[in-house]
Amino acid sequence: MILGLDISTSITGATILDDDGNIVVNVAWDTRKYKNFFVKAEYIYNQLKDINYPINKVYIEQSLQSFRSGFSSAKTLSTLSRFNGIVSWMAYKLFEVEPEYIAAISARKAVGIIVPRGTKAKQCVIKYIIDNVPNVSIAYTKYGNVKPDCYDKADSWVISRAGYLRCLNQS
Repeated sequence: MILGLDISTSITGATILDDDGNIVVNVAWDTRKYKNFFVKAEYIYNQLKDINYPINKVYIEQSLQSFRSGFSSAKTLSTLSRFNGIVSWMAYKLFEVEPEYIAAISARKAVGIIVPRGTKAKQCVIKYIIDNVPNVSIAYTKYGNVKPDCYDKADSWVISRAGYLRCLNQS
């Protein structure tokens, strides 16, 4: 089974796919209420520890490597990178599998999600999920907006699916 993770200090998405690429689990773990970095990490550890499936591959969205105007600050990138490393290590220890990293752009491309220039990737991913992946539930606010955790669930599916396709190509 494949575990795909979209790691963040606010909401972490996790998807488990079976050997045929079908969704077994698709969840989001919300850590926004925890202000302490290590309490957030411990919460994610407990969620990972509760996975009762034989995980033999772990794919993780590669953390951002560079600055882009109008996006994350150096402090934010550093915090995300540290958190990604901690969760990667936890997954390694719990599942005894070395995680593989996939860049978000590469994962979207592998799955067949096209992001036109000037369009937000998250919107394209959600549209693709709604149109093509019925087992990822998308919930809406009372104002009709997609709930924040749904983006992370969708992104974790993209990572796990890209990992699944990578496995198929290697066999």
